[in-house]
Amino acid sequence: MKESVSLRFLYGTAPGRLMLRLLVQPRVSKAAGRFLSSRASAWIVPYYIRKHEIDMEGVEAPQGGFASFNAFFTRRRRDAFKGIRSDAESSDGLFAGHLLSPCDGFLTPIPIHGNTIFDIKHTRFSLEDLLKDKALAARFWDGLALVFRLTPSNYHRYCYAADGTVLRHRRISGKLHCVRPIALREIPVFVQNSREYQVMRTKKFGLMVQMEIGALLVGKICNERLTMETNYVHAREEKGYFEFGGSTILLLLEKDAVCFRKALYERKNENGEIPVRAGELLSDEIGRAVHCR
Repeated sequence: MKESVSLRFLYGTAPGRLMLRLLVQPRVSKAAGRFLSSRASAWIVPYYIRKHEIDMEGVEAPQGGFASFNAFFTRRRRDAFKGIRSDAESSDGLFAGHLLSPCDGFLTPIPIHGNTIFDIKHTRFSLEDLLKDKALAARFWDGLALVFRLTPSNYHRYCYAADGTVLRHRRISGKLHCVRPIALREIPVFVQNSREYQVMRTKKFGLMVQMEIGALLVGKICNERLTMETNYVHAREEKGYFEFGGSTILLLLEKDAVCFRKALYERKNENGEIPVRAGELLSDEIGRAVHCR
């Protein structure tokens, strides 16, 4: 994957790394966030759409255009997360027994072999460092990490990947860094980035962690159900969105928890990633899976 000139400067030169240290300061990040949420940033929207060739078909665009860049970046899509059940319906409904893609992006499945250091996009870290929880990390030894990389052109709203009960939520503050490959070669990005995760008890897949990871410049994670009347969530229910900044979603699954659809592997690109859409089925119904890890 080709990196931009600006990223090569920021991570590959001494002056660039000095500038980067300034850019990731909380005050700078907050100032950037205020600008991107202001009317002064609205002019960026048409340029961004052209540059990244974003398909605006089905986007809920307000009359008169988006009021700010972040209003555009967090846009809603009319067809997103359709078909979710109401809370009153049975958990044996349309998506029971399935694991779904929580977002648009590129999926990389990575086996976890014990509590060892392993790579996610050229970054080495342990599960314990990532979760800040030794006992929780041990639950996923010999399990599977599903890494979803969102690009600038992707839809930045995301949903729950499975039916389940949320056991707890955790927010981990961190330095905000770009998650593009050139950055990953220089610093332990996933260890340092801000992140939020929920630990869930699912009916079909056992214990599961769904984590959002923010990045430079702002990378703000906006989750919608941090305080809930009920802790039960439904697959394809909207979970939240990212404001501007590189972003990644991670699912952690226990050993032998899921079987994937064979068609997913047939779509791998030249980087070994699988293009996916938010709400897309990743597994067949239990007992009907045609391709297992």
